[in-house]
Amino acid sequence: MNYSLKKVLISIVILFSFISCKKSEVTFEDEIVRPVSKKVEFGFKYSDFNVIKDSIKKGDTFSTIIEKQNIGNREVFDIVKKVKDSFDVRIIRKNKPYTLLRSKNKTNKLQVFIYQPDALHYYVVDLRDTAVVAYEKTYPLTFKNRTIGGLLKGSLSETLENAKVEGSLASKISKIYAWSIDFFKLKKGDRFGITFKERFINDTVYDGVEDLEAAFFEYKGKIIYAFPYAQNPSSGKIEYYDEEGKTLKNFFLKTPIKFSRISSRFSSNRFHPVQHTWKAHKGTDYAAPYGTPITTTAAGTVEQTGFTAGNGNFVKVKHNGTYSTQYLHMSRILVRRGQHVNQGQVIGRVGSTGLATGPHVCYRFWKNGVQVDALRLKLPNGEPMSGRDKSRFLKTIAPLKWELDSVSNL
Repeated sequence: MNYSLKKVLISIVILFSFISCKKSEVTFEDEIVRPVSKKVEFGFKYSDFNVIKDSIKKGDTFSTIIEKQNIGNREVFDIVKKVKDSFDVRIIRKNKPYTLLRSKNKTNKLQVFIYQPDALHYYVVDLRDTAVVAYEKTYPLTFKNRTIGGLLKGSLSETLENAKVEGSLASKISKIYAWSIDFFKLKKGDRFGITFKERFINDTVYDGVEDLEAAFFEYKGKIIYAFPYAQNPSSGKIEYYDEEGKTLKNFFLKTPIKFSRISSRFSSNRFHPVQHTWKAHKGTDYAAPYGTPITTTAAGTVEQTGFTAGNGNFVKVKHNGTYSTQYLHMSRILVRRGQHVNQGQVIGRVGSTGLATGPHVCYRFWKNGVQVDALRLKLPNGEPMSGRDKSRFLKTIAPLKWELDSVSNL
């Protein structure tokens, strides 16, 4: 082999060796386990401890948990006695999280026990000193306003769920609009806007909706706003008003049952599903599961309660000299004759007593002694704001209305 060829072969060997070494270095570097980033929780720096996180299992107690950390029975008894005024060890419940902070030396000695009964509070039992210290801490709460809006793509509950908003907001909104909107008649494509305040624990953990700040819904082609406002600031009593200062509280609620559906309407000639004859149906049927609460749609006095073969268990309420309402086919009656009832008070439970094919309430409405269709009746509104109250109200809602209108124009 001549000198030139040897030189080329040596160069190739060196090159492959270099590549092989580089490859080994890269592989080795990638397999290095990097240290866990520093984390502070409950006021403790995790890098200072051997950290164990777990949850309470069936049969676990404070004593059994810390006994497993090489702490003798007598020492456990002394710890429980020392902390009893600050931490009642009996409050520990199954599935709740706890954290153990142990020393990083060979002994792995338990230093701190932390128990979280809920997302907002936690208890600390600090064992690092012979005195043993226990205390309760509460995370700070922060509040952030959020506005959502656009076009409804389903029910209000579905819309809020898709926006990752706590479901209870739908119930709050339905109560606020109970006098002016039947949410079962909202349609896909109707516009809406909602501004609400959300709670966050320790500025990061979502804890639900605190308050509704403002809202609007398109209902039967009309935009209906809702703004909370206290006309008398000293009382702090909040009512909801539209953009002109008119109260949303009508004299009557729209329906006697929340989240139901209309199964039969007021009619002068309807085929009766039980009697199989054509006859007048002078009420509105709302289908709902057995036991669903039935509420009176306005304040008044219970005029009648009882049972008939056709109506089943029923309640009739007189509201004033003009209006009365009746609620039929109840499974249970929860009021008595002569009793005063408030608007929205539960007066019975849905059933199918009397002539009924399934659980529902037949809602009947009288005006001046004549049965009328409650859905077609224009019911009286509350008194609107005026003077200084209205001026102050309009100034207060201006930024909220601007925010809602901005969302509706997107």
